[in-house]
Amino acid sequence: MKHIRNFCIIAHIDHGKSTLADRLLELTSTLSDRDMENQVLDDMDLEREKGITIKSHAIQMEYLYHGERYLLNLIDTPGHVDFSYEVSRSIASCEGALLVVDATQGIQAQTISNLYLAIDHNLEIIPILNKIDMEAAQVDVVTDQICDLIGCDPEDVHKVSARTGEGVPPILDAIVEKIPAPSGDPTAPLQALIFDSVFNPFRGVIAYFKIFNGTLKKGDKVKFFNTGMDYEADEIGVLKLRLQPRDEIGCGDVGYIISGIKSATEVKVGDTITHTDPACLQAIAGFEEVKPMVFAGMYPVDASKFEELRAVLEKFQLNDASFVYEPESSLALGSGFRCGFLGLLHLEIVQERLFREFNMDVITTVPNVSYKVYTTQGEVMDVHNPSGMPAPTLIDHIEEPYIRAQIISKADYFGAIMKLCLDRRGTLVGQHFITADRVELNYDMPLSEIVFGFYDNLKTVSRGYASFDYHITGYRPARLVRLDILLNGEPADALSSLIHEDNAYDFGRKMCVKLKDLIPRQQFDIPIQAAIGAKIIARETVKQVRKDVTAKCYGGDITRKRKLLEKQKEGKKRMRQIGTVQVPQSAFMAVLKLD
Repeated sequence: MKHIRNFCIIAHIDHGKSTLADRLLELTSTLSDRDMENQVLDDMDLEREKGITIKSHAIQMEYLYHGERYLLNLIDTPGHVDFSYEVSRSIASCEGALLVVDATQGIQAQTISNLYLAIDHNLEIIPILNKIDMEAAQVDVVTDQICDLIGCDPEDVHKVSARTGEGVPPILDAIVEKIPAPSGDPTAPLQALIFDSVFNPFRGVIAYFKIFNGTLKKGDKVKFFNTGMDYEADEIGVLKLRLQPRDEIGCGDVGYIISGIKSATEVKVGDTITHTDPACLQAIAGFEEVKPMVFAGMYPVDASKFEELRAVLEKFQLNDASFVYEPESSLALGSGFRCGFLGLLHLEIVQERLFREFNMDVITTVPNVSYKVYTTQGEVMDVHNPSGMPAPTLIDHIEEPYIRAQIISKADYFGAIMKLCLDRRGTLVGQHFITADRVELNYDMPLSEIVFGFYDNLKTVSRGYASFDYHITGYRPARLVRLDILLNGEPADALSSLIHEDNAYDFGRKMCVKLKDLIPRQQFDIPIQAAIGAKIIARETVKQVRKDVTAKCYGGDITRKRKLLEKQKEGKKRMRQIGTVQVPQSAFMAVLKLD
């Protein structure tokens, strides 16, 4: 055990985590030259296209230090705020962390957030200053920032260029010297924490774990603590770039287990693996349950593919433990699922991965957040969907989730960012200057206000310099109303939204104008109305397509023409009563683009 080191790399998005991981893999000769490529741990096409890490990846390296062989287990983590749950799982299975900071950009919001997460788990922090070869690098300034943040000496900060490999070799020595070996009792009953899992169509579920106590051998009878299911360890091994089978995995090490599990629901990330006899007495206190921030409905494009979508989501949840779903039905779209995401980027990535990896095309409804509704009978309801709202007469008051937003930016954009936050109903909690030209702003804001386009607008007003991080602080009372969109007098439940009273009129007006352009013309007039309860606040009309019924009348009395027009009018009226309006998928997407 004293020769094992478990560590992760934490940083803000695009500060060079994956590139640094490449250099460490090269220095330890973990991969052959043929297997080596840029960002080798980002194995998803989507990760390479967008230049972001979406999933954390574990890999084992071997390193010779003073003639002794050490096993280094590295877990690479994402940097975007929407994937912070992946980071929390990696941190729970490590004893140390490499904190990477970009010398050209300095400390960013997500860096601070991930650092606090690591300190809460008592991880040993090794500070690294990356990109020192860039012309815009401010080595001394950013080194001082790091020293202020974690209270270390300037000599402790490793100055490296992950791209060229300059200054990287001493990091491996620091990992061996500074990060403590895992603690645990090899003779105690087996206790292993599942920190990730993937679904393989040929082998079933593959669970990744870290052993806290005991030892696991191939062929052992094991059980999963929370689900209580018993299995046999058909294959166990360690994680190199590919799975490498072993006969035994010792205490403190990281590995995988294949036990022929076919059903995705039997494996829970955060569960404990133990022997059936002797079993451990209690589960490892894993990481907290994931709390989805944004909810949206997902429906199959073809209604007959509902069961296929259910099977796909079940398998997908194994690859992405922060994704949650439950069945629901909609009047407009039929049967589907109510899904929970950590943010809008997460929603976009899930939709794209379902299409690429499972060839599943889905319709996604307007995203919204979860509200607490207090009724006049004294009950409390969690409402994720506007259609689940009780009647206005039964509502005592509604509470919406609030967040504490932490924004770090150049001082030049101070005013523009403050205006953006105030427009989104934000309240300034505190501000302080990290350096002479970098300011940190803390705001209390409703979560619903940052779900739509806040991140994009923040990048626009700060010319890409501001970084943003947030965490939920609780619920507060809010003046919310349910805005319904009526098409031909029928409410389209998939387009309903809960919105603040002050913004309802503007939003309803924009929705009607947008839908007028998107809904195709029919044989009858289609009124598009925005309504709050029984009160109509905006209206647009999609004009009907008309045939010229008077074309055959030439000359003669006007009553002949009038008779034909009256006959047409009656037909249009009948048609309108029985006509249905189809809403194209582009209409749902357009609502997201409303600004």
